[in-house]
Amino acid sequence: MYEEKEGLPAVTRKFYEQSEKMLVATDCIIFGFDAGSLKLLLFKRRVSPLEGQWSLIGSFVKLDEDVSAAAERVLEEITGLKEVYMEELKVYGAVDRDPGYRCISVGQYALIRLNEYDKELVKEHGAVWHDVNDLPPLVLDHEQMVADALEKLKNKARYQPLGFELLSEKFTIPQLQSVYEAIFQRELDTRNFRKKVFSHNVLVKLDEKDKSSSKRGAFLYKFDHKRYSDLIKGGSDFGVL
Repeated sequence: MYEEKEGLPAVTRKFYEQSEKMLVATDCIIFGFDAGSLKLLLFKRRVSPLEGQWSLIGSFVKLDEDVSAAAERVLEEITGLKEVYMEELKVYGAVDRDPGYRCISVGQYALIRLNEYDKELVKEHGAVWHDVNDLPPLVLDHEQMVADALEKLKNKARYQPLGFELLSEKFTIPQLQSVYEAIFQRELDTRNFRKKVFSHNVLVKLDEKDKSSSKRGAFLYKFDHKRYSDLIKGGSDFGVL
């Protein structure tokens, strides 16, 4: 548990005690990928004000908790997942952002695989996946958070292999291209995409095929983390455009 620091001078304690207080929250922008579309996990707010309206999933940060730990707690409570890709987005601190109380929020965006999360747990919390191109109105400044997260995801995906965080461990090249098309919100030239991806030498071709879309099937691949580490050490990045 959090404990007040002992041994502080009286004037210092008085300074802290008399200072105005505010709340700190964290809101999670949780992305997934399914059927060629980028998805966002939302739920209906359960407290007033704005009860019943669509919202990102978040929580107040506890006194004895790091902000990053609070975001990880929220993600695990809702999806059952640990150690997924998560990154701090930015701090949202407009004075009037929350009509309930003076509160700042630290946005965190996460990328998860839809074949791994706990579907019953998500259902229990009333959370629902929405296509990022067809989102309902969101509470507070959550629409801005989503827009900022999409922009950051798009920019980082240009040179980091974030697309793999949304795919199953085994995938086809068309599935990989579909992920990046969903992130960049545009079609990519198949020939150029394949040439660029294979040039990095970070994919391992498997002796397995995915025949869900054709009788001939498409070979499955895995992402090689060691080769990617060597790529980075060599001063290169994972560009796909």
